[in-house]
Amino acid sequence: MEDAPPSERKSGLFLAFEGVEGSGKTTQVALLAAWLREQGHEVVVAREPGSTPLGERVRRTVLDEVALEVPARSELFLMLAARAAFVEQVVRPGVQAGRIVIADRFELSTLAYQGAGRGLPLDEVAECNAVATGGVTPDATVLLDVDPGVGAGRQRAAGKSADRMEREDEAFHRRVAAAYREHAARVAGIVRVDADAPRDQVQARVRAALASRFPETFAGAGFISQ
Repeated sequence: MEDAPPSERKSGLFLAFEGVEGSGKTTQVALLAAWLREQGHEVVVAREPGSTPLGERVRRTVLDEVALEVPARSELFLMLAARAAFVEQVVRPGVQAGRIVIADRFELSTLAYQGAGRGLPLDEVAECNAVATGGVTPDATVLLDVDPGVGAGRQRAAGKSADRMEREDEAFHRRVAAAYREHAARVAGIVRVDADAPRDQVQARVRAALASRFPETFAGAGFISQ
């Protein structure tokens, strides 16, 4: 298939959703993707680590094998190996084709989990991440802000089986939550959304926040109750 002339090419978009365990990322990504498709957009829904053959193998190793001992730096490089494949095989092609790529986690997770959570130096984590992404960053990152205790309660209520990361102690998850909030306060491009509410109300907040940044893409987003 030949590339369309520049004047006919659509402008793609790369969005990432972040948050502590149980913040509702997967649910909110699915709701947003469904709404965008109803508006006529082509949408790619992805998860990190995952969404590529290599990424899914890393996911099984790092998250699903709960008894596996993974040193902090090994965990970091496994995550970044998956991210490099994700950028090259999912993000770049999707955006270049004019699609909206929505990722359930991306680089901010690494700073929060492997940096603050595991205690690795943030400057080193950031440098390694830059190599993995080749400089690719989301057009916007939606941080679903909720207390880790609330998120854990949601997961228990849903009867979800905890993966290796989710099994970490409360202190770990509070360090992660604090890192998310710190980055949201000082890093451009992070949209902080209060996620301690029913899912439809959170979705309304997500669309409203994105509509303020990308009005043409999210035209009509304000017609839902917040």
